[in-house]
Amino acid sequence: MTTRWDPGQYAKFAYERSRPFHELAARVGAAEPGLVVDLGCGNGPLTLALAQRWPAARIVGVDSSAQMLDAARALDADGRVEWIQGDLAQWDIGSLGAAPDVVITNATLQWIPRHLELIPAWTAALAAGGWFAMQVPGNHDAASHRLMREVAITQPRAGELEAALKRGGSAAPATYLQVLAREGLSVDAWETTYLHVLDPEGAQENPVLEWVKGTGLRPVIDLLTEEHERAAFVDAYAARLREAYPRTPAGVILPFRRIFAVGHKR
Repeated sequence: MTTRWDPGQYAKFAYERSRPFHELAARVGAAEPGLVVDLGCGNGPLTLALAQRWPAARIVGVDSSAQMLDAARALDADGRVEWIQGDLAQWDIGSLGAAPDVVITNATLQWIPRHLELIPAWTAALAAGGWFAMQVPGNHDAASHRLMREVAITQPRAGELEAALKRGGSAAPATYLQVLAREGLSVDAWETTYLHVLDPEGAQENPVLEWVKGTGLRPVIDLLTEEHERAAFVDAYAARLREAYPRTPAGVILPFRRIFAVGHKR
């Protein structure tokens, strides 16, 4: 089942979602790259930030979601980026016709089963001196995701929900380091746990639910097409989330672990 993305829902927490991307890109030392590729470009603003950083470069954004790419093209009034629809599990980086100087992928690989097997082809395609930079969430065991799975097994379509929620996942930082090192890259790998303060104004009833509606809950939303079955799941899940993420005087605090790796092809 292909996940359907909602660019508007995803953009509700644009600042929080963009922080890891900018911190990842800051570790890429390319001065004047000729070709920069963003794998899993989403709704476009972060790819356009790459175009601003490297104004002379050819910038390519690849994503599987037609909805996200439509939003990206709408932002790109000058046609600065080449937007390509493609499933990264099958897309051929050689179709670009040139060796990339930078390949960056942000919060995407966790959606692709067996993505570790794809990384060697992407790094092999790099030009001499090229850079590969990646970031994935490392929050599979966080309450936001654990409670999703726990609620799933109480629902009438438990088997289907469990299968939908088992898609993808991320590896340990050391695993990514070793995969890139085996390909001959010099590697910097690390992890960060962000403490996102959501909705300090108190305008949202359940801001963590709003967060996951844009990402981790999408497979559930896609599967439960009947309003009554979707509401039954979401209501039960929302109640559990409110207990796990109570409101504090600062707002609702969402700890979010992310895993980074940057490889340099010397």
